[in-house]
Amino acid sequence: MNKNSKIIKVNGKKYSRIPVKTDILTAQDDILNVIQASTKDLIEKDDIISISESPLAITQGRAIPVEKIKIGLLAKVLWRFVSNVPYGIGLRAPTSMQCAIDEVGGLRILLAAIIGGLGKLIGRKGDFYRIAGKQAALIDAATTSPVPHYENCVLKGPKNPQSVAQRVKDTMGNECAVMDINDIGGCWMIGGSDKIDSEFMERVMKDNPQGQGAQLTPICLIREIK
Repeated sequence: MNKNSKIIKVNGKKYSRIPVKTDILTAQDDILNVIQASTKDLIEKDDIISISESPLAITQGRAIPVEKIKIGLLAKVLWRFVSNVPYGIGLRAPTSMQCAIDEVGGLRILLAAIIGGLGKLIGRKGDFYRIAGKQAALIDAATTSPVPHYENCVLKGPKNPQSVAQRVKDTMGNECAVMDINDIGGCWMIGGSDKIDSEFMERVMKDNPQGQGAQLTPICLIREIK
């Protein structure tokens, strides 16, 4: 068993999660090539490959330096109304709010803000992101990434995570999932290959065995212990 693996029990079976270290990724990297090179001496036939969403987004050129973000009036107004949450800044910054507007459109963000505000008045949470959509929810504000070179970047969510996961499977033969995970229990599969089970992935990765990024382990192999 790999010395860095972490064990979890799901549905009566034990699984080893093996974090895979890589170099710091850039927009010049292809995630498939990175996975092939970094797992060639580790991967087994039935392993499931988990990819962290932020490193994948970085390889797609979705890390936006704050100095390149032109903040409009709508972002300057709306970010102040975003609630503080324990798992990160999210859109509670003018630069990340502007990226959300750039991604999904100002009208949709404004509508989400209005409906979200009305929802709060009646004690209902989550309406903002239900209206704004997945890409708005996936944005990580600047200063939240511990990875060198990206501390002052807003990280947008990856594009086409489902297609990326399927491409990995079609090439390597292993099921693959793209995961958004944090250290306080949030775990969300945002894309997966055709035979992947999202409920299983969210249970097997819920304790974030890869860490929060400074470990430089954007890939994880999930292996049943027979």
